[in-house]
Amino acid sequence: MSANSFDFLYDHTEETKTRFVCFISPSLERFDLAVTTTSRFYGKTLVTDIQSGRTAILGPDDLDEPGYLEHVYRLSEEAADELRQFLVEVVGMVNFTDI
Repeated sequence: MSANSFDFLYDHTEETKTRFVCFISPSLERFDLAVTTTSRFYGKTLVTDIQSGRTAILGPDDLDEPGYLEHVYRLSEEAADELRQFLVEVVGMVNFTDI
């Protein structure tokens, strides 16, 4: 099977910026994250939990959604609240770069 047999919806390469950060929260929860900034995803940020491999595309609206971080990263409510406190500073406002 060759790549020519696939029906690509898009195939785009771009330069991205990735921040790797590891921290221990006040409740002693460890977070190892890769935070990737890209012009895709309507200005949202790609956040990967390196330990679990779970990734989410996050903007401020997602951080405000009750239970979202708990679901995506399979965290307790307390751990998700601590992660949210960090991500609020990192994610920032959405910049619509696709317009």
